[in-house]
Amino acid sequence: MNEPLALLLYEKLLPGSQLVHKLQDLGYRVQPVPAPEDLVSTAEREKPIVAFVDLEPRPEHAAAAIAALAGHPSTSHIPVIAFASARNEAAQTAGRNAGAKLVAPDHALLAHLNQFLEQALAIE
Repeated sequence: MNEPLALLLYEKLLPGSQLVHKLQDLGYRVQPVPAPEDLVSTAEREKPIVAFVDLEPRPEHAAAAIAALAGHPSTSHIPVIAFASARNEAAQTAGRNAGAKLVAPDHALLAHLNQFLEQALAIE
């Protein structure tokens, strides 16, 4: 398999399913993560290049998953792109504070996915 792998943790059907299709159109394999507490173990096993995390409807669970990923020695290098509705500033802040490399409004995520991926995957 030559396609890069993206993990996707989401609960809301939209934009989650739309993101799956858009990533596949860009040549990514997409591995859904069943629950926030499974993010680190899935990342260790699957070796993704990037992770996408839906911060809603439970921002505290999603933020804990991002923090665990960022804090684990074998997964801390994986950039996280988190997303939430534009109205939910508290969820966006929780994602940033947890260690997401980028936090985007869900409506903008699909429209600017290429740019978000380039920015998240840029080597600093």
